[in-house]
Parts: sequence; C-alpha cells; structure tokens
Amino acid sequence: MRDLTESKYIVNEKARKTDTEKASVEFMNSEVAEKVRNFHKSFPEYKVTPLHSLDELSEKLGVGSIWVKDESYRFGLNAFKVLGGSYAVGKYLAEKLNVDISELSFEKLRSKEVKDKLGEITFVTATDGNHGRGIAWAANQLGQKSIVFMPKGSSEIRLNNIRKEGAEASITDLNYDDTVRLASQKAEENGWVLVQDTAWDGYEKIPTWIMQGYGTILDEAVEQIAEAGGERPTHVFLQAGVGSFAGSMLGYLVGKFGDERPFTVIVEPDKADCLYKSMNVGDGKPHSVSGDLNTIMAGLACGEPSTTSWGVLKDYAEVFVSCPDYVAARGMRILASPLCSDPHIVSGESGAVGLGLVSLLAENKMPNEMKETLKLNQDSRILIISTEGDTDPEHYRKVVWDGAHPSAL
Repeated sequence: MRDLTESKYIVNEKARKTDTEKASVEFMNSEVAEKVRNFHKSFPEYKVTPLHSLDELSEKLGVGSIWVKDESYRFGLNAFKVLGGSYAVGKYLAEKLNVDISELSFEKLRSKEVKDKLGEITFVTATDGNHGRGIAWAANQLGQKSIVFMPKGSSEIRLNNIRKEGAEASITDLNYDDTVRLASQKAEENGWVLVQDTAWDGYEKIPTWIMQGYGTILDEAVEQIAEAGGERPTHVFLQAGVGSFAGSMLGYLVGKFGDERPFTVIVEPDKADCLYKSMNVGDGKPHSVSGDLNTIMAGLACGEPSTTSWGVLKDYAEVFVSCPDYVAARGMRILASPLCSDPHIVSGESGAVGLGLVSLLAENKMPNEMKETLKLNQDSRILIISTEGDTDPEHYRKVVWDGAHPSAL
C-alpha cells in the first residue's frame, strides 16, 4: 500500500493572535471588492460561476457541508486567472488615461476612442497556462498585443489555447521562476508591460491589482451561500503556487469577517512547497525551492513566494500543508464521479487538491493529529474553490479515466 502519511503540515501559531503587528489587508477592503466586481460585471461575458453543494459527499465524509466554487465556467476560459489579469490590465490602462477604473467599463476600454488615445501596447507575462491565457484574452479584447512565455514541460494544449487568444506564445527550456525572469527582462528591453501574478521587491503594484481581481470569486461565493440560507464557512482550503490567489482570498476573508473568518488551510504540491518551507524555516522571511518543480499541479508549480501575498499568508493562515500529487488526483476523481444527487464537476489538477486532502483526512487515511489540528468534524462547513477545469484534457483523462497517480496501490 502507498504510504498515505506523506503529506506534511505546519501550524501557524501566530494566525489568531491579536497582540502582534500583522500585514494590512486594506488592498482587499469592501470598497476595493465592490470596484473589482463592478468592473467584471461590465464584461458582456460576465456570469456568476456556480457554487455547488455536495450534500451526499458531506454526509459520507462526516462533515456538515462542502461547497465547491466552480471556476471552470469563468468567461469561457476554463479557469479563474482571467479575473486577475483583466483587472490588472484595466487598472494599467485607467492609469494611462488618468481616470479611476470605476469610470471605465470593459466596453469603454475597447472602444476606438480609447484605443486611439492609448496607442499600441504589448503586454508580456510568464505562465504555466491559465494566467497567460487570461492576459492574452484581455489584450486581444482590447485590441492590444500580448507575448507569453511558458516554462519547460508545459502542456502543448495550454500553449495552443493561449495562441488561439491572439498571443505570441512559446515554451522555454526554463523552470517557472526563471521564465518569470525572462519575461521581466524582455519587458525591460522592449518597453513592454509586464503583467505578472508574482511580486518581488520593486515590482508589486501590478501583482497587487491581479490579487484584487481575484476578489470577485469570494464576493460571489459569500453572496451565494447567504442567498441559499447557509451559514458562513468554518473552513476554507486554498491551493497555492506563489501565493497570490491564496493571499487574495485570505485577505478578503480577514477584511470581511475579522476574527470570525474561516479556519484557513494553505495547500501546496510537495515538489513546489515554497510557502510550507518558508513557514518551516520560521524566520518570517519567504524562502524558495528550486529544481524542475515537477508536479501534475502545473498551476502551483512555483518555487518562489510572491512578496505581495507572503505577509498575509504568514500572519493569518492557520495551517500549511505540502501534498503529493495523488492528493490532487483523488480530488479530481471524486468530483468527476459524484455520489447520488451530487453534481458532476470537472476540476483540474490544481483545482481539486483541496478536496482530495479533505477526503483523505475525513476518511482517516492521513495522521489523526492533522485532522484534529484542522478541527474537521460534523459541524465543519467547508469551502473549496476549484480554480480550473480540464485545461489539459489529455492529462485529465489519464487521471480520471486511467487512474494515474492513485492514492492506494
């Protein structure tokens, strides 16, 4: 049998303490969330993505509720990333026009009048797939150019999907973090605009805009739960690469609920667990992991924490978990093969890891002390955000149809 104790976790003792100075979450306050949501509502393609309630699975796993926010429906792009990229592009153009983004709809931004004022702009980024596709889509919609670099090992299907959105895209022979450096270098050399979802010293404004753009996800989810008569979640499982998505979601929750926010669990692949490593070192500084970052969770295959999200995560997240690939694969199969009346959900590798972890913990296939630490019981109301669908359909079928990366042998 496979050793199901391979996942590692670390508890953040600081998360609930109020007597220490903590990172600000003003970047995701209610005014920002409203502004972001209104901008996204101005897109003709905008629709609230589904929030599924998995009642049968909740009963089987012995928890109160499991909700899955399904971002595979976002703007027809099969992933959430377009929310951050489009908002960052919008904010950049608003600054160029010297107006607040609240005065600009997406339709106005792509008007001939605005395009004539702005001239030709080239946006450049590095991506494993979803972020780059979102940037390519936004740039194309606005009549601008985009150039996308992808790390070695990237899916040809994801590459072609980016090209279909009008970008000039290529796969490099570099890992993700070095591909980011390449994109930054090319932007500087050519006068392009770097729109990257990771931040470092001196490059933090645009990554913060991207994080703000993700806020629409939770703004919708909180509203959907309330409209359905549900109580707020007790737990949120957030997958993390550089941490921008997780930091955005956690910033929103801290800003909205304060000390009454859900217990937050950060989940990473064990081949790219830079946040887990950073917490484990314990000096309060972000630390990187190196190498090929070889994980099926391509959207999380990042070795260096983003500086804009690190402070939020280290100050407010309760637990950090480092997971093998089979945890994500199990989550994919569970969602693809629902119990009884539960809905069928197509969730990709990075989108399903949180549910895979919940299932293994609930069925006592991982150390009991981890389950106790996470306080999972019959009163738990768990929110999972499935950040992508089958963005690589061939690999999705290998996992779901053929049983790749089994959790038991």
